[in-house]
Amino acid sequence: MNRILVCDDDKEIVEAIAIYLEQEGFEVRKAYDGRDAIRQMKEEKIDLLIIDVMMPLLDGIHATLLIREFSSVPILVLSAKSEDADKILGLNVGADDYITKPFNPLELIARVKSALRRYQKLGAAPVEENKSEYVLRGLSINDETKEVTVDGEPVRLTPIEYQILLLFMKNPGKVFSSEQIYESIWNEDAYGAENTVAVHIRHIREKIEINPRDPRYLKVVWGVGYKLEK
Repeated sequence: MNRILVCDDDKEIVEAIAIYLEQEGFEVRKAYDGRDAIRQMKEEKIDLLIIDVMMPLLDGIHATLLIREFSSVPILVLSAKSEDADKILGLNVGADDYITKPFNPLELIARVKSALRRYQKLGAAPVEENKSEYVLRGLSINDETKEVTVDGEPVRLTPIEYQILLLFMKNPGKVFSSEQIYESIWNEDAYGAENTVAVHIRHIREKIEINPRDPRYLKVVWGVGYKLEK
């Protein structure tokens, strides 16, 4: 049974989300500020975190930033705002996805299940006897051990970042549009995907490139998309 931590200073929202999740068979833990969320993430086995952006004591953005220092579990940011800037801010600090309040319970459950599937796929060894290691000019990704290295140095990626990089490593030189990347990784229609994909690409660059502004691996093909330079 997957254990989900729900963090929001509005206790009614926490209770409502808990009801939806428990009806789907999830085990729920509750927190009401970012500091408590961090404590529980360190002390318990949490499989996914849903955290609100605006909270007293420690908000969801700073809490996510701190959690990413020790955990790569999926994080869904819950925000009362619908502006792209707020969503991008959450992705910038390491969140995997966002949910805008007021939310549709069916959408909430769908996004939780999708994030868990991606994370569990990342942690599972492939059953096919196919190629599992991809190497390109010092960049290496082993899809059996889920290890990524650059010039021998380990790189820590979130599940989304890992899946995007793996897509490129399996297809060096191929140009992917933002829509193609989004639909491949998120398994959803790519409505307004450009900003979301751009944020994750930037994060990957910051982790694998010596100079993210002059990348040697992930290149922009202007007006088309991105490619992994052969």
